[in-house]
Amino acid sequence: MILRILIQTIQGQATMRVAMYYNNNDVRIEEMPVPEVGPSELLLKIEASSICGSDVMEWYRIQRAPVVLGHEVAGTVAQVGPGVSQFSEGDRLVVTHHVPCNACRYCLSGSHTVCDTLRSTNYYPGGFCEYVRLPAINVDRGAIPIPGGVPFDEASVTEPLACVYRGQRRANIQPGQSVLVLGSGLAGMLHINLARALGAGRIISTDLSDFRLAAARKLGADETLRADQFTPDRLREVNDGRLADLVIVATGARPALMQALDSVDRDGTVLFYAPTEPGVEIPVSINDVFFRNGATLTTTYAAAPGDLTIALDLIASGRVQVGDMISHRLPLEETALGFKLTAGASDSLKVVIEPQR
Repeated sequence: MILRILIQTIQGQATMRVAMYYNNNDVRIEEMPVPEVGPSELLLKIEASSICGSDVMEWYRIQRAPVVLGHEVAGTVAQVGPGVSQFSEGDRLVVTHHVPCNACRYCLSGSHTVCDTLRSTNYYPGGFCEYVRLPAINVDRGAIPIPGGVPFDEASVTEPLACVYRGQRRANIQPGQSVLVLGSGLAGMLHINLARALGAGRIISTDLSDFRLAAARKLGADETLRADQFTPDRLREVNDGRLADLVIVATGARPALMQALDSVDRDGTVLFYAPTEPGVEIPVSINDVFFRNGATLTTTYAAAPGDLTIALDLIASGRVQVGDMISHRLPLEETALGFKLTAGASDSLKVVIEPQR
């Protein structure tokens, strides 16, 4: 009842605060109408919204500006639309922006993340604001209750962990495998910690930031190497004379893409996890990589609802330690600083925006 009265008051004022993205160096606090909730929809009060590396890929985002970004959110149900029976005001939820149809040929074969519906769905207006409206399809298959004891800031990391989990499944990670993670930002850190949780053998990570290499060691890497000093011979020195069974490229930097092809062992797998800037190409020797050595190259994109459920379970159980990856917690007014920290990619890992502070 208290939440309902609060929402009625807010809707009477008709505005809420949002962080409007114009470019990486221009994120402004503005006001816009609180979204109205229709049948089978929810209004979610955003408690935590974490900044994704893709949010600061300016070439990817700038064509949509001005826009409210943010797709890694956790919050409290503030209003329930007519026809919603599975959720009530006050429920704590993780919600995903992209959801599949569950009926097309891609979904039926388990490839939910290439579904046309998944690529066209979203909530409104975006995660960096006080309230978002969840369309009926997102309420139906993209809203997951947060287990007791899981704080909102950690729950907001569910979506990126789900993407990482799906990627490692696609790469067919196996217990005991040696894993090389190129790039130790937040995505790389999640890959390191998840690979450890899934029983990987030796885990080696690289980065240009000493801050991130230290964090990688804390979160499960057995060895860390400077990316600008990395060579396959250096990898062999720390991996029992072998190249890596699984190489995960968690950065879009072209040198890392080339390092990956030189670092995968025979019958191994390279997972290209991070997107590159437009136009980036790399040469691949069919004979050396595929014909003679039997390597597999694969990619991944996004996550399906089932991946999010598993990711949230991994967080709740403590098997993946996302709390140790959150380096900054900022109020909505400091979203511009959060973008600067994330784009700088040096002394930060995960930056979480808390609009209710």
